[in-house]
Amino acid sequence: MESSSREATTRFDTAKWVVVVALVAAGVAGNHYYGGESLLYRTLALVALALVAGAVALQTGKGRQLARVMREAKVEIRKVVWPTRQELLQTTAIVLGFVLLVALILWGMDSLVAWIVSSLIG
Repeated sequence: MESSSREATTRFDTAKWVVVVALVAAGVAGNHYYGGESLLYRTLALVALALVAGAVALQTGKGRQLARVMREAKVEIRKVVWPTRQELLQTTAIVLGFVLLVALILWGMDSLVAWIVSSLIG
């Protein structure tokens, strides 16, 4: 019985994905057809179609999985220990100092190679 339920879900999911693709295609075709209209109206229409297509896609099995992963990611982001302002400034200063040091080393190497090549060439 479970496999027939899974087949029905898959069949409906396929139909839902067809609707999503049709909505995206309608958006592309409509944007091309109404190319002379105001950009604001075309953008609003595309955003509305994208929202509807997204809502339909979230009703599929893969869409529900994506929504679950997004909820879990939101929970994990809350667990992140963010650096304090002082740690952020110190780390930024270290990175900038290192970038400046590497830039000076590369400039020196470039100048040395340019001097060697120019002395060899003439």
